[in-house]
Amino acid sequence: MAPRNVTFQTRTNSPAVLVLVAITCLPEILLTLLGTISPNASQWRMTAIAYGAFWNGLLQGWEPLYLFQREAMFASYAFLHGGLMHLLGNMVAVLALGGIVVARIGQKGFLLLYAISAFGGAAGFALLSGSETPMVGASGAVFGLIGAWKFWEWQARQHFGSPMRPLWSSLIGLVILNIVLWVLLSGLLAWEAHLGGFLAGVLFAAIVTPTLRYRV
Repeated sequence: MAPRNVTFQTRTNSPAVLVLVAITCLPEILLTLLGTISPNASQWRMTAIAYGAFWNGLLQGWEPLYLFQREAMFASYAFLHGGLMHLLGNMVAVLALGGIVVARIGQKGFLLLYAISAFGGAAGFALLSGSETPMVGASGAVFGLIGAWKFWEWQARQHFGSPMRPLWSSLIGLVILNIVLWVLLSGLLAWEAHLGGFLAGVLFAAIVTPTLRYRV
């Protein structure tokens, strides 16, 4: 039998995906609006980053601004962004991948994967980066969704005997994309969070869906 092309089921307009995107958009929308009406616009954003960003220094003896900030920042950083374009890029990816994830593991599974990937992104940044620059953005969680998706693609290709070359090519493309963005952003890309989120997503998918649950 000839190898089968690999395609994925998807569910559009999943409430879990839409609500998560809306909640994630809210802080940046508020900060942007404040920037248009308040003379202290930069102060609002600096305060949000001080309280919600991921700070490596807090794991190295810095005094937290509030109780449990060291723990909270492993999640809160994913709800802050460096601007509307940063937010837009991440949320487009969540909307594009969310339907695939929900179709495979349901809405609760999607939310759990997203949360674990965000934590994995923060852990990757903490372990691999020595930067004292604050880290914000949902890209760690986004790369977790990508990691799960790519695991399922590998799983399906293995199951149906489809060639693996397209999978490896897409993974190489992700690496090249990160290198290009790192150069364009003068080294300010948190690739460590991308890697941590990706590995968390792959591990989650491997544990939760060790075999095919539907025909892809």
